[in-house]
Amino acid sequence: MRPIVAKDLMSSDVMTVREDLPVRELASFFLDNEITGAPVEGSEGTVVGVVSLVDVARADSERTERDWSAYGNDYYDRAREAGPSEDGIRIFRMSDDRLRVRDIMNNQLLSVGLEAPVSKIASLMLRNHIHRMLVIEDNELVGVVSTTDLLGLLVEED
Repeated sequence: MRPIVAKDLMSSDVMTVREDLPVRELASFFLDNEITGAPVEGSEGTVVGVVSLVDVARADSERTERDWSAYGNDYYDRAREAGPSEDGIRIFRMSDDRLRVRDIMNNQLLSVGLEAPVSKIASLMLRNHIHRMLVIEDNELVGVVSTTDLLGLLVEED
């Protein structure tokens, strides 16, 4: 019997979002499509990160300039250019139309190839505390394996 590999599990109809999409629109995109995360495409169409509902929730909680600087994102620099707030501490929220996907996404990409065994995929996901693994072949995104896909292996078909 052949081992189960990424191409056996992955969803090949992958929904992506643009890095310049406002976070407010991202939240609607997730709700409308009933998904919890998506790969992020840069201006040249290549995958530059991954964004999830956790990132949206983090963006919606109160953050100060100091908090945002810890992310090392461009958002902090752009916000500082806008000038100081009256009390010297600017608060940013998801409702701020300047907040973009690139400001909250995870830009550390973990991926596997089509022939990666399910044990390797699960191990990488557990070790890195992620819920989706990108499947890349010939430098192109061809699919995503999610925790739901892995859980499907445990359910017997009726």
